[in-house]
Amino acid sequence: MDIQRKPRPWFVRHRYPLLAGTVFAAMVVYVMVLALRPHRLTIDGATHRIAEVAVQPFMEYVDVEGLVLPIRTVQVHAPESGFADRIVTEEGAMLDAGDTILVLSNPELLRTIDDEQVAWQNSERNFRDQEIEMQQKTITLRQQVLDAEHQMAALDKSLRQSREEYRMGIKSKAELEVAEEDYRYQHQRLLLQMQSLSHDSAATRLKREMIQANRDAAARRLSRTTDRTANLVVRSPVAGQLSFLNVTQGQQVAAGASIGEIKVLTEYKVRASLSEYYIDRVTTGLPAHIAQQDRTFPLRISRVVPEVKDRQFACDLLFTADKPSNLRLGKSFRVQIELGKPEKALVIPQGDFYRHTAGRWIYRLAPDGRTARRTPIEIGRQNPKQYEVVAGLQPGDRVIVSGYDKLGDAEELVISMD
Repeated sequence: MDIQRKPRPWFVRHRYPLLAGTVFAAMVVYVMVLALRPHRLTIDGATHRIAEVAVQPFMEYVDVEGLVLPIRTVQVHAPESGFADRIVTEEGAMLDAGDTILVLSNPELLRTIDDEQVAWQNSERNFRDQEIEMQQKTITLRQQVLDAEHQMAALDKSLRQSREEYRMGIKSKAELEVAEEDYRYQHQRLLLQMQSLSHDSAATRLKREMIQANRDAAARRLSRTTDRTANLVVRSPVAGQLSFLNVTQGQQVAAGASIGEIKVLTEYKVRASLSEYYIDRVTTGLPAHIAQQDRTFPLRISRVVPEVKDRQFACDLLFTADKPSNLRLGKSFRVQIELGKPEKALVIPQGDFYRHTAGRWIYRLAPDGRTARRTPIEIGRQNPKQYEVVAGLQPGDRVIVSGYDKLGDAEELVISMD
């Protein structure tokens, strides 16, 4: 006889699918919990730099490299063209103002000077002939006036005698009138001759002035041409070091060509290049300093070059007090240019967090120091050692400032002190 078996419960019959579904649901819940909970990362606290947020003196400054240069560099030019006949001074020599650097030769210039001397001698003879001619003319006019005055004296005496004879009845009235007419004619002639002599004196004076002006001009031309021989000797315009000489023996040098340069070493300056970001803030007179040999040497910006090249601009600085003992041309120093005065501010030390977070957030440690969470912040001014914190942190907070290249995007860090 068959025994009727009771049917199994539905959960028994479908236990495997139910078990699989339960496992799947548990996994989904687990994944969702992991996704919703903050991403945590365990780090070694010894490999990351932890700093405390504090209110400290803050000064905005720029730390740049400065190169020592001479206070002034003077170009040496050849005043006259010629061939390099003798090089007197070599590169690197120390010179005083007026020392000979180079001697040139110019045969064409010597011929020009000879021609100018011949022309000057001819003009001098010409001027002398003109002066002699004027003197002779003046003498002739004076002789004529002298003769006319003598004739007038004789006529005056004769006229007085004629008038006396007319009164005595010896001469007729017609004879007296002829004598008086003769006297008037000679008198007018004397006046004209005297006027001619006066005009000749004025003309002679003007001619003499013109001749003298022409003579002076000719002498100046000759002097300038002769003085050009002195320009064949190229001399140092200032005292300093001949740092560059671009001439070889026998080389032809054009007039006005730059043949070298002299560095004036009575003083030094420091040339620094800065990012164009600071071009509106760096001005003449800003203080700066160099830290060297356990001392601080103050400087001041003397000139700002306004031209921006490759997103950089340059400025020159001068020492305002003592200088480093190892100051040499071409030597570089770290220069700190001050952009403001020291003041109290909430600051944190420099670190690579800024490069990875753009200063928008930082990991702030919990009070127990075992965990750290991402915290939004706002960074203000900065200098090579500090960042100014504008918002997001309080004095006494501790933050992680380095090692961000290994932290990824973790929301929370677990700090291991082992």
